[in-house]
Amino acid sequence: MNYQCVICHVNALQKRLDKFEIAEKHRIKIIGGILKDIAKTDLENSYSPEITRNIIARLKEFSIVGDPYQKEKDDSKRQLLNRYEEFRNRIETSSHPFDTALRLAIAGNIIDFGPTDQFDVEYTIQQVLNGKFSTDHSQQLKTQIEKAKTILYLGDNAGEIVLDKLFPETIDHPNVYFSVREKPILNDATIKEAQEVGIYKFAKIISNGDDALSTLLHRVSSEFLEIYVTADLIISKGMGNYEGLMDETDSRLFFLLMIKCEVIGEKIGAKKGDFVVKQNQP
Repeated sequence: MNYQCVICHVNALQKRLDKFEIAEKHRIKIIGGILKDIAKTDLENSYSPEITRNIIARLKEFSIVGDPYQKEKDDSKRQLLNRYEEFRNRIETSSHPFDTALRLAIAGNIIDFGPTDQFDVEYTIQQVLNGKFSTDHSQQLKTQIEKAKTILYLGDNAGEIVLDKLFPETIDHPNVYFSVREKPILNDATIKEAQEVGIYKFAKIISNGDDALSTLLHRVSSEFLEIYVTADLIISKGMGNYEGLMDETDSRLFFLLMIKCEVIGEKIGAKKGDFVVKQNQP
């Protein structure tokens, strides 16, 4: 955690209190509890997605809303599914189908209803299709896909997984696992959304057994961890998953993401707004 992450969490509180429809009479108690929890946390050895998960858990205790981001998830899913054939045709007519599918998957990472949820999907698609990756290990990724017997793809947000679906469809690998969150958390994808967009046609959908906005290996289920440990290749999609795995020393890991904040940009060696395909360095 960086101190700027703490500021980001605090700045997001008002919006999240509203989103979870927390009654005014409970707000001061909740905010006080959250600030006390953060103050007691060893921030230098903690992960920002776990802090978010704990904040959301407190909000749920006082909320009557089951899944506050269900509408956003449904809307983004529907909008991209309506264009799925267009995207698939773009890949099929491309001179480099692998590269185009990879770029479309990364473009989907812009869909995020976290603290800053202003985004333009169409603009981002054009930027990533026509631009350069700030770190480009896409050829290494392609080579590892061809060699791998088992691939684990770590999914991220709900609408985003419509574009993720294009990638396993394009690589046509016989043994791909696609992981999602165990329960709703912000707009992260669960098994429900993954099934609705048809991921099961090209990959085995699994839960990571946790409801943090990441893949935190100290929190995931034993069933997921067994697949993680034995996979030949792990494709980590999105900034949330990167935040949970960025300290791992495992060359099986490839990170696909758009840089959405300066803190992560500095950590990964890129600028805010950059697109990254990066193999983890042991």
